[in-house]
Amino acid sequence: MDARTGEVLYEKNADSRLHPASLTKMMTLYIIFQEIEAGRLSLDQKVTISAHAASQPPSRLGLKAGQKIALRYLIRAAAVKSANDAAMALGELVGGGSEAAFAKRMTKTAKALGMRSTTFKNPNGLTAEGHLSTARDMNILGRHLFYDFPQYYNIFSRRTADAGLAKVTNTNSRFLDGYEGADGIKTGYTVAAGFNLTASAKRGNVRLIATIFGSTSTAARNAKMAELMDMGFGLAKKGVREKKPEAAPLPDDALIAAANGASLVDEPGVEGGAGKTIRISGAVSRSLRPKARPVIGGVVEGVAVAVAEATVAPEVPDALAAAIAEGVESALAEATTPPPSGTLEAQAMALAEAPALADAAEAEAPAVAAVIEDTTEEPQLAEAATDGPVVPDGLDAPAGSLEAQAAALAAAPPALVKDTLDAQAVALAEASAVASGTRPQPRPEAVAAAAAPAEPPAAPEMLAEAAPALETVAPAADPVAEPVAEAATALALIDTPAAPADEAPIAGLTSVQEAVASVTPEALIPPEAPVETGRAAPIFEPVQMAEATPEEAKELVVVSKSTSGGRHWGVNVGAYSSRSEAERALLKTGLAESATLTEGLKKITEKGGKYRASFLGLSEDQADLACRRLRARGMLCETMGPA
Repeated sequence: MDARTGEVLYEKNADSRLHPASLTKMMTLYIIFQEIEAGRLSLDQKVTISAHAASQPPSRLGLKAGQKIALRYLIRAAAVKSANDAAMALGELVGGGSEAAFAKRMTKTAKALGMRSTTFKNPNGLTAEGHLSTARDMNILGRHLFYDFPQYYNIFSRRTADAGLAKVTNTNSRFLDGYEGADGIKTGYTVAAGFNLTASAKRGNVRLIATIFGSTSTAARNAKMAELMDMGFGLAKKGVREKKPEAAPLPDDALIAAANGASLVDEPGVEGGAGKTIRISGAVSRSLRPKARPVIGGVVEGVAVAVAEATVAPEVPDALAAAIAEGVESALAEATTPPPSGTLEAQAMALAEAPALADAAEAEAPAVAAVIEDTTEEPQLAEAATDGPVVPDGLDAPAGSLEAQAAALAAAPPALVKDTLDAQAVALAEASAVASGTRPQPRPEAVAAAAAPAEPPAAPEMLAEAAPALETVAPAADPVAEPVAEAATALALIDTPAAPADEAPIAGLTSVQEAVASVTPEALIPPEAPVETGRAAPIFEPVQMAEATPEEAKELVVVSKSTSGGRHWGVNVGAYSSRSEAERALLKTGLAESATLTEGLKKITEKGGKYRASFLGLSEDQADLACRRLRARGMLCETMGPA
């Protein structure tokens, strides 16, 4: 089959219903992939193994009843090793612990894929009555595995895989390694079925899928598959447009599993087992919508009631209201009562009121000064106006009162405390005023040569030291040298970071050069491993070779012996007008009579414009038997013996 389009290139007995054996596991894995993509299964979830799954005959992974194993390991064991116990555990996981329920799901999915002649009875392919399929249906299933789940298809081409309990080997390794372009898919064998194989191979942009049922051995099956693939690649068209198949729909009741992800097992004695399996369908037949709220007067009923309730003030008991009012009055009285004189509260209040009185005095000062200018009879008032704020008539404050203290504070400028922010701001302002008209004097070299580890002075002390230097004028300093000196000074004041502990110099050395010089070349050479004495080779001893003496030349006699085993016979299946017709006749004849012609050598000879197709390297009995069978089918055949 051409996998790109689904076109059948060659078929023979393609619709004969036979035992599929382990090709069944392709459908088991297809359904598992469906559930993973639907989000109902996880590769890392744990699956509990039932006693029924653990008792499956070989091929087996070796699972034990009650054991828990990750789902991904079961998939690898079923796909690569073709383990029957792993496949049964997968079926019970999806079937809710029921093998029969999962088999029904398998058959239903097969019908949805177009596999019209297939019925399944178990998830692993062991021989059972009614468990039958066809080569055509298995080709369809293999094509869907490739196109519907390309993200998982690569598992069928793995030579080995980690299955949790053991490292497993692919049962299809011989064909995968022996045929160019092969990348899957599944083998199968039972006594009733024989040797089955569904294979896929790709060469260039052509992919083929082929199925063989009922072969007699693994070698015969692989050889027949290689011939079938070769014929298919010769018949496949080039440049065909790919037509992907439509995936099978997911049933509504696809998966019934426990909430914790473990499989339901109908085994009372097994951990996680259940006495009864209940299948529940979560499908929704129709969507129910909530009814709209009634509208009264343009307002929704529920909203109107909420607004009305929100506007009504809560009732407060009389006793509680009286207590609240009394508490508020006592708090106001305590806040408005001035504190006793001499306490901390009184001093804090006085300091807080002082700036406000000073501001009021400054605001009244211009008006008083204007009156003084017009009246020349009271010089004392003019002097008072220039010295400080004047208290108007009628506002004279008694001595010792807060008003008198505030007036005194407003009249005298406040003294700046050393090392405060105000003092630093004044120093900076004075320094900037001096610097605008004078050039600073370069700092002495002693400052630049100061030791680096010394801690820098505090900010106020640095400002205090900078102020005198800015006030003096530098005598004829070089304008270029000054910034350089300042930069050097700034660099000298920066602390040099200490070297890390792992970069500390070597003890006793004063420089890096001394440390390097102290390392001798002999110290850099690693010590030689001790040479073991004794025998150089435990087995072989030196042997003295004697000089060979020339011998006289003797006459050489060659005797030929046949190793063909008497296979000097062959059969001729006709003469054709072209080589391609002869090749096609050889393929068709080889497939029709593979029992006797499998070991034959295909050969085409041209003579007189005709191409003769022959099978050589047969015994006389094989040649006679092949021709009798081919003639019985109405095909041309002539035996050829040794000349």
